[in-house]
Amino acid sequence: AFLRVGKCVEIGLPMLILAIVVQQYAPLYFRHIHERTTFLFERYSLLLCIGIVWAFAAILTAAGAYNHVSLKTQQHCRTDKSFLISSAPWIKISYPFHWGPPIFTAGHSFGMMGAVLVSSFESTGAHFATARLAGATPPPAHVLTRSIGLQGIGIFLAGLCGAPAGSSVSVENIGLLGLTKVGSRRVIQISTGFMIFFSIFGKFGAFFASIPLPIFAAIYCILFGIVAAVGISFSQFANKNSMRNIYIIGLSLFLGISIPQYFAEYTASAGRGPARTNAGWFNDIINTVFASGPTVALIVASLLDNTLEPRANENDRGLSWFTPFLRRRKGYSDPRNEEFYSYPIRVHD
Repeated sequence: AFLRVGKCVEIGLPMLILAIVVQQYAPLYFRHIHERTTFLFERYSLLLCIGIVWAFAAILTAAGAYNHVSLKTQQHCRTDKSFLISSAPWIKISYPFHWGPPIFTAGHSFGMMGAVLVSSFESTGAHFATARLAGATPPPAHVLTRSIGLQGIGIFLAGLCGAPAGSSVSVENIGLLGLTKVGSRRVIQISTGFMIFFSIFGKFGAFFASIPLPIFAAIYCILFGIVAAVGISFSQFANKNSMRNIYIIGLSLFLGISIPQYFAEYTASAGRGPARTNAGWFNDIINTVFASGPTVALIVASLLDNTLEPRANENDRGLSWFTPFLRRRKGYSDPRNEEFYSYPIRVHD
């Protein structure tokens, strides 16, 4: 994220600093004025920061600060790039087979399997982080299966309507959940309704697309960091004095960072991924899977944790804390699971 912040330092860096100050320091100084100030900063600090820095970027653009810079800098800093607002239609409705009938090829299908596998791995970790920030119990296996299945339905509908990308768990929203402390499903449902309604208006989407990318990159520095810290916090239930656990955590974190970086640098220099065989579908799967940091870390950690004397180290692994939440049978699972993860409508009754 900070790499993109550096693409336009005069916008990205003020956004990062302002967000930290408004979110963390401002409530400390204003809470003695009124109790509600802390609530306002928790809920709306990010929107306030985006509005201020976005307006600052628009002023720089209108003043001609980027008229004589490189095209690459203009793409990252200007708010009127490519005349998005003027060229966007007022109303545009998506419909099935928007770009023509679907075409299925075996090679591309296998390649997409790698992307779906990565999405499933990342979504699993994201669900645990969401549960932790929302104050819920760790999601059991059947809840994870349900959520990934619904994600697959979303990908199918997105492809049916010609969307260029599928559905996935939003890590930014998870970090936002931690900042705002708003974990209500009703909020998500209302937000979904707004998004579906306003997606019809092309000018509306183009207006928000004019936000310079370094502003989002600065936000990601905070939100992604929160989610990463939540993931690391689960290690408190394991024995952190165990050399076995230290070895697994350290190796998985390091390889989860360095292997995807190797794949990214290799692809940038060679124009293709490191995996190069006669089977294109195999290359796509390998290059996609090992380009994902969370996926690599999960593979390494799971392999080591389940092969290095797993039964002799159950207490050190923290399984005694997790097991009651992962069971589904009544009387053996935690009773709070039913409260948190039951269907809104009891379709199973």
